Amino acid sequence: MSTNDFYAKVYQVVLQIPYGKITTYGAIAKKIGAPKSARMVGYALNASHINQDIPAHRVVNRKGLLTGKHHFQGTNLMQQLLENEGIVVKDNTVQNFKEHFWEP
Repeated sequence: MSTNDFYAKVYQVVLQIPYGKITTYGAIAKKIGAPKSARMVGYALNASHINQDIPAHRVVNRKGLLTGKHHFQGTNLMQQLLENEGIVVKDNTVQNFKEHFWEP
């Protein structure tokens, strides 16, 4: 699978994440048939910022940590976007992770 194909598959999954829900890099990697490629999912999401239609803010690490937050413009943009969807974030971590988790 080429990098472009991989990124396109990641974006297809991320576009399905419902408003007010989050998922993980690993869950996306598993869904697209590359379960050991969670880091590559992160690379794809970092590259997605040129396309504002990709809701990359809804993807966090397996513990609910906003590990991608430094790739968003502004200090707390990722947190603000999540909070606008009703997700509580404290100390850069999604609270009530299981309640908000979406399994692709």
